[in-house]
Amino acid sequence: MSRLAETFRKLGKNNEKALVTFITAGDPDLETTPDIIRELESAGADIIELGIPFSDPMADGPTIQLSSERALSGGATLPKILDMVRSVRKTSEIPLVLMGYYNPVFFYGTERFVADAVDAGVDGIILVDLPPEESDAEGFSAVARKGGLDTIFLLTPTSDESRIAKVVKHGRGFLYYVSVTGVTGARKDISATLAEELEKIRNATSMPLVVGFGISDSTQAGTVAALGDGVVVGSALVKLFEDYHGMELKEKVREFVSSLKAGIRAATAGN
Repeated sequence: MSRLAETFRKLGKNNEKALVTFITAGDPDLETTPDIIRELESAGADIIELGIPFSDPMADGPTIQLSSERALSGGATLPKILDMVRSVRKTSEIPLVLMGYYNPVFFYGTERFVADAVDAGVDGIILVDLPPEESDAEGFSAVARKGGLDTIFLLTPTSDESRIAKVVKHGRGFLYYVSVTGVTGARKDISATLAEELEKIRNATSMPLVVGFGISDSTQAGTVAALGDGVVVGSALVKLFEDYHGMELKEKVREFVSSLKAGIRAATAGN
């Protein structure tokens, strides 16, 4: 059983929901990222998404764009990120999912990337600009599935039944529901129709369903987690990397993630 599957199995057995946290690998530098991963895990994160910094992050808002710029300026590259993951695996078994754009993977080489990522200890990959239509028998997800790497696809409020069916067919690990249209970034409000939107997807699959984009505090995290199998928090966490450094950054990360986990547990207790 994969780390992702085992994590959702354990959470479900305990009637808990997943806290998925996003940070950009290499922000502020690749030497610090393993320390942040340890802080995230100890504070209650169940799954960690590691952003692959990219020079043209079209789906990302300003917070994550700036994070990518800091990581690139610090010398972060895809090979170095895989080396960093390999070092983390010496002491941690928390599921790690890379998230980014297809361009770096394409230039790395699809089959080589899948082999190296799995060897390093990566559990899944989210490529936001790779639609399921390009994941046929010869496509990326087929290569990834053969190599043991889960390909995780995004669904949005505009996804129709046809798109949902394609994502369910080609996706592995979990489904990532983008709760708002537009780029990433913390929002003040949760969609009033979110429960209805998630129910439509649940009718099509039993795959774990996590919700992200726009979740900024423990109250929102708890509200959303109660509707799905987990919640993703990215921009609100990445914003801390703008404002804090060194030990203070680690402390703020620990405090914020602990509050998110507490909010999720409070909102979903007894579900």
